[in-house]
Amino acid sequence: MRAGLLSRCLAGLLVMATITGCTSVPNRETISPRGFDTVRTKPRASMESINPIKLRIDPADAYRLGPGDTLGIYIETLTGTPNQPIPVHQPDPSTNLPPATGYPFTVRDDGTIALPKMLSSLNVEGLTLMETQNLIYKAYVDVLKILGVDASITVSLIRPKTYHVIVIREDVRADDMRYGSYNSSQGKGVSFIGPEDRGTAKTLDLWAGQNDVLNALNKTGGMPSMMAKNEVIILRGGFDEVTGQDILISKDNTNYGSSPYVNGNPNIVRIPLRVRPGQPFPELTQDDITLKDGDVIVIQSREAEVFYTGGLLQGGMYPIPRDFDLDVFSAMSLAGGSVAVAAGGTSTRGSSIGNIIPPTRLLVIREVNGYQRAIKIDMKRGLTDPSERILIQPNDLIMLEYTPSEVAMNMFLSTFSLRFDLQSLWK
Repeated sequence: MRAGLLSRCLAGLLVMATITGCTSVPNRETISPRGFDTVRTKPRASMESINPIKLRIDPADAYRLGPGDTLGIYIETLTGTPNQPIPVHQPDPSTNLPPATGYPFTVRDDGTIALPKMLSSLNVEGLTLMETQNLIYKAYVDVLKILGVDASITVSLIRPKTYHVIVIREDVRADDMRYGSYNSSQGKGVSFIGPEDRGTAKTLDLWAGQNDVLNALNKTGGMPSMMAKNEVIILRGGFDEVTGQDILISKDNTNYGSSPYVNGNPNIVRIPLRVRPGQPFPELTQDDITLKDGDVIVIQSREAEVFYTGGLLQGGMYPIPRDFDLDVFSAMSLAGGSVAVAAGGTSTRGSSIGNIIPPTRLLVIREVNGYQRAIKIDMKRGLTDPSERILIQPNDLIMLEYTPSEVAMNMFLSTFSLRFDLQSLWK
């Protein structure tokens, strides 16, 4: 019995001695994770978000009239027909306006309105409804003297002017939007990598007072998703003003200056939504975030920031989160691996040589200073030492392997069925 057991042990030792080249990268060619960014730095998670109020125009103290506004005006004996009720208009619910009364008059492109029995038009651009009503009253009572001092004149707003803008988004699908707003049930947990057909363009008619960046985003899917860059681009100007440089809108997603204008061009406004700690946001004005007819908002898809897995982890390509940090253990779990092996547990995936002893050799293959290097992670130490859990960078390759001794022991234990106790060793 002892001779048979001894021969088996010798065979196992022979196997262990002959498999020294089973690892992809020898230990002498690996480097330590110390000195790399770890979970304590959190460069992504520590980014500061813009205050959404910066994307919204300030509410006006009173509505100011302009070209395109439709007014409801009633002038006693001059509008409508005798013995007929004054028309009542129910406004669009999205305007938040009260019901309007009177007959419709539109403010023309030059900011004027034409009224009955007036030889010249009245300029009402920039006036409030009350100021317009007083102007009409003075024109008929004090100037033309057509009406008496007790004449009934009312002015209300039937429909405010609208601004036509286009929103191009590369982070949502056309079927993600329902009835002009985002359907949240359609956008859960979808990776930006793969066959998903994303990208849409939508034309919006924004009411005056609501023609800002925040409202345009809310009507087309909300703030940019994880699949988009942390910025909004506004394109203005005419066809003849577009140059080849306009195509290079935003190649550097982190270098923001004090001005929101790209290359000093006020027709290309770049608004960052998140910046690194200590980096100031560009100085925005109300005009920068106010949208006019013909403006185009662009939400760009961010370049694919991915990491890869191999070895005993299921081979694949996975996105790196945009707004928070991913360390090597989290990335391993995302790929279906288990960090329980570091504490003496078992791996979730087996191999052809068995899974009695789990693999514990974890490598991160990364380009460092122009060279491909293998960073060796001590999994057991990483459970308590954050310096071992380096943050994953784009194009990292994570590999989980058996050590030579783990390969030998798994082959040995898989080949032989050892059933003995301590007393049988000495019989």
